[in-house]
Amino acid sequence: MDRKTARKEIVRIGGATASFSDTALSVPQLLEAGELDYLVFDYLAEGSMGIFGRMQAADPAAGFGTDFLTVHVGPHLREIAAQGVKVVANAGGVNPSGLAAALEALIAELGLSLVVAFVEGDDLRGRTEELRVAGHCDMFDGAAFPDRVISANAYLGAFPIAAALAAGADIVVTGRVVDSAVVLGPLIHEFRWTSDDHDRLAAGTLAGHLLECGAQVTGGTFTDWRDVPDWANIGYPIGECHADGSLVITKPPGTGGLVSIGTVAEQLLYEVDDPSDYIVADVRCDFSAVRLEQLAPDRVRVSGAKGRPPTDSYKACITFDKGWRAIAYQPIIGEDAQEKAERQAQALFARSRVLLRARNLPDYTLTETVMIGAEQSFGAHARTGGTRELISKLVVDHPTQDGAAIFAREQWAGISGMAVGTSINLATHVMPLTGTFLFLIDKQAATPTMTIGGTTCEVPVANGQPMVPPATMATPASVPLVLTDPVEVDLVGLARARSGDKGQLFNVAVIARRPEWLPFLKAALTPAAVGEWYRHLGPNAHPPAVRAYDVPGVHALNLVIEGALPGGINTSIRLDPAAKGMAQMLLRFPVPVPADLAASFDLQTANAGASHG
Repeated sequence: MDRKTARKEIVRIGGATASFSDTALSVPQLLEAGELDYLVFDYLAEGSMGIFGRMQAADPAAGFGTDFLTVHVGPHLREIAAQGVKVVANAGGVNPSGLAAALEALIAELGLSLVVAFVEGDDLRGRTEELRVAGHCDMFDGAAFPDRVISANAYLGAFPIAAALAAGADIVVTGRVVDSAVVLGPLIHEFRWTSDDHDRLAAGTLAGHLLECGAQVTGGTFTDWRDVPDWANIGYPIGECHADGSLVITKPPGTGGLVSIGTVAEQLLYEVDDPSDYIVADVRCDFSAVRLEQLAPDRVRVSGAKGRPPTDSYKACITFDKGWRAIAYQPIIGEDAQEKAERQAQALFARSRVLLRARNLPDYTLTETVMIGAEQSFGAHARTGGTRELISKLVVDHPTQDGAAIFAREQWAGISGMAVGTSINLATHVMPLTGTFLFLIDKQAATPTMTIGGTTCEVPVANGQPMVPPATMATPASVPLVLTDPVEVDLVGLARARSGDKGQLFNVAVIARRPEWLPFLKAALTPAAVGEWYRHLGPNAHPPAVRAYDVPGVHALNLVIEGALPGGINTSIRLDPAAKGMAQMLLRFPVPVPADLAASFDLQTANAGASHG
């Protein structure tokens, strides 16, 4: 079957980036593999919108991902054109038209005839006063609408991308769309899905969710990392997407990495709240019964997503100026390193406060010390004691740049006037602090547009239904087990785990290595027990609230830990504001199992993270 015919049955999409700073090696690797119909790029997150907003404030012509032109796509335009591969990217940031114009100029310079379209309608900056008067509050903590807005965007859906492709675009760039839309848009176009094809739209959303994080589905950040060969040449994902919504995840032949039920299952639940109600602009998705099947090495079939009508609102994100932050990294070496670092931090905070008062400047709004190397992230479960080497990360927030700069300068006094063993500062930064405000906006208040060949048209979208929680949203009851002489084993011996941030909460997906082990996990990982485990991340040393969801399709439990990332990814002072390591903190959670099960496999190997089924 030739490629032209195959396109009618299978659309092959390569996921090239998980962020605007992802590798320069993915695109040539995916193009060398050949047989692609689309290359897609995910550039945007809450943090990057603030960055692009500040860029455009400094230069009205900026505000988009320049790496799209200089690293990811620009250098490969000739090959992209020769292979007939179409490109979809949300690299437009806060200025999609600017990126489109720069891209068209580059295409003309190369003598190519590629057609560029761009999607807008997400930018709400011109309506911030209207939104403030409407009384919108933050959907996580109820905070009031912010001042000093940097960016304001609704998360649009995939139909404007599909419209651009239908109009003949070879490259489509967007502003803020939901991450998965860069994949769902091409599938809507190729398979002619409509707005009421809810199951297929959910399946296409799942395809996007799996592909838009790049190598995270092909072995990157995998619990059983020893099983993943050749990180240096890790293969980026290819999705073989079918008209019925099923797909096969694979990667270019001869590359490193791993595509297995384990790697796909972890990515399936990455940054997911309720797996039975994953809400995007075009559909409400139910991933709880998704099935994974290993067809061959590095080939996993994904099926079983279900969909419901979309809601009548878009998620929206505002980033805003929240003052200034100074960060200093001080190496502390020798006996009692942590005790010395703690005393030194408090002394430096006190000294610099004297200088603030002398200049009639207000106090810091935050001071914090993070001891890197002392396992502070693990709270009561830390396994170090008396460490003799650490990095003391000192953080202060101040309303003014001058106030933050005072601390950045004064902290140098530690090397000669305070703790013995303080070495040369590794880095000091004074930076603007960007806050994040998330809310819902009625779909009638944001109109998607698509521009191609100088012509702009509005793209109609389904209005959706009022947001009512589905019946499946209730937290599943724990399943009590009666075990005779149980033996406690570490969680990692029984399960894999993946975590990710969402605003001020994070999720931890716990995926049983074998289906018959799931009851032991559910019995042990109650919301109360998990909250207690993460007590050090809760408010005022109280356990954070935890919700738990069943995911029977992949034999998993999805845990959502609320309020544990104060400030979200942009302003959290935690060592891990992206929550990449939160699942790692849970791997030693003790799970009672029958003695014969504990004896049936090599606990030492299992607890080191090797795979067991």
